[in-house]
Amino acid sequence: MSQAKRSDAAEVRWDRLTAPALRTLARQKTVVIIPLGATEQHGPHLPVQVDWRLAHEVALRAATRMHGRQRAIVTPAIPFGMSEHHMSLGGTITLDYSTMAAVVGCVVRSAARQGFKRIFVLNGHGGNIAALETIITELTVALQLPLASGTYWQMAAASIAGILEHQGSVLHACEAETSMLQALSPEIVKPLKKSYRTPLVPGLSAIDGVNPGVYRWQQLATRSRLGVVGEAWAASPEKGRLLLDAIGADVAHALSNQKLWTAPI
Repeated sequence: MSQAKRSDAAEVRWDRLTAPALRTLARQKTVVIIPLGATEQHGPHLPVQVDWRLAHEVALRAATRMHGRQRAIVTPAIPFGMSEHHMSLGGTITLDYSTMAAVVGCVVRSAARQGFKRIFVLNGHGGNIAALETIITELTVALQLPLASGTYWQMAAASIAGILEHQGSVLHACEAETSMLQALSPEIVKPLKKSYRTPLVPGLSAIDGVNPGVYRWQQLATRSRLGVVGEAWAASPEKGRLLLDAIGADVAHALSNQKLWTAPI
């Protein structure tokens, strides 16, 4: 086997492959993972790239782990999402629903037109969740393909809870997200302070005393002037490495399950 063919066989990034190589992968039941994130404020200590950067990193790790079970490749990340609730804190670029539906739809349809039939949108931003379920539903009906999506911290909830020490799940600019950025790019994480924390108020509205099943939209600034929800002060690069490895493994396991792709629409 030539060096080029060996390289193509191991490559998981769409943008590093040639068009002929991608056409071959489309004929091999390859899963296309589309990372979807956001560009938004993440408190005083993290850059605004967090959500798309982590979604992309998890996707790459998952695709690499899937080797030998189910071939997968990862597109460039979509760096914008629905972040209106962060706008008042600055540093944020947001899409509205129709724009996000159009962008995700164009990427999914482009992959489908190249012949890929197993397409997964990996989400890394909480504000995208509700909209993404609707978008994937509409695209599934239109394309008649077994499209799927998931948010990485929901897919790896048990693993994440077993690693974090001061919160139970991924929140925002928190113990988890801060740890993972420290592991990936410590040079862009500002020094942490004990004051970098905002306790989680449970429930759909996140308003203390309101029925937890009731949803009401608010700017994040009404919950945290810092733009942090969770215990950022407790982050460490060691935790970040454990989190990224565990999440990548859980996502790989989920996307390698053939029932996901063969169950009827």
